[in-house]
Amino acid sequence: MKVLVVNHEEVKRYLPMSDCMEAMENALTLLNSGHAMNPLRNVLWLPDKAGLMAMMPASLSKPAVMGLKAISVFPGNSKTGFDSHQGVVMLFETRNGRLLAVIDATEVTAIRTAAVSGVATRLLAREDASELAILGAGTQARKHLEAMLEARHIKRVRVWNRSLENAERFAENTAGRYHLEVKAVASAREAAAAADIICTTTSAVEPVLAGGWIAPGTHINAVGACIPTARELDSEAVVNSKLYVDRRESTLAEAGDFIIPQKKGRLDAGHIIGEIGELLSGQITGRTGPDDITLFKSLGLAVEDVAAAQLLYSKLSETNGGIRVELNAKRGE
Repeated sequence: MKVLVVNHEEVKRYLPMSDCMEAMENALTLLNSGHAMNPLRNVLWLPDKAGLMAMMPASLSKPAVMGLKAISVFPGNSKTGFDSHQGVVMLFETRNGRLLAVIDATEVTAIRTAAVSGVATRLLAREDASELAILGAGTQARKHLEAMLEARHIKRVRVWNRSLENAERFAENTAGRYHLEVKAVASAREAAAAADIICTTTSAVEPVLAGGWIAPGTHINAVGACIPTARELDSEAVVNSKLYVDRRESTLAEAGDFIIPQKKGRLDAGHIIGEIGELLSGQITGRTGPDDITLFKSLGLAVEDVAAAQLLYSKLSETNGGIRVELNAKRGE
């Protein structure tokens, strides 16, 4: 049997943000209804803590597929030209367990992460939200701008990065592409102060967003920190927000933005209002008034990767795109 191999350029071409957002809605709804399985990721740290490898399995029932993302995370790669997240997503069918596709995980991760934030923003941000702050100026910052433009009518963008030069480059590159007012600012506080949507997309281990900077009515997508010892938001920012997550189990085990204030006694598990899948299914409510501060804490789930891989496999099978490699021979062949 031939296995489809998909590179990063084909992922970008065949996984547009709007399609990916639709696939993420479906995946999170299936997970909420019990028609998907998503164990906690297994993480292997290198001895010097310079990087890690994560193994993330999941399965979906509609369509019936399963998969595994094997990905390395090296935050220091911002200085090398390589992406911080690198690896592959492997897609399998569930009748005989055959491998169907091997797909570049760097681009899948970038697009599906932003797509889930886009779904959360549609559900939780004010309808008239139009002022966007992005903290960070890397891959996730670029993809989150794209997702926020799908979710809301964005008029102005302020971007902050520890390197003002990088923020200015981001502003210059994206302003022309999207015909937007995009301004690089010197501080995270300045970026957040005028925003009604904030996306934190950094590799920070200490807070870059303080609760005192966040205006009533703001929606926040917290994306960058994904281990128990790192966070992008201070305790006040989390405590003052209505908190929604991709999955409770993952948040309680992995999210430093939640775990650190929990250990300080500032909040407990009851502070989590619910999962995005529960919002999509109408089991819980979202924003109840214009002054609510809503927070979506994203960790990234394997079901999202598998759903994106399935969508890519379906599209490329129809168009005969990608490369096909002979693997999975039957016994005796």
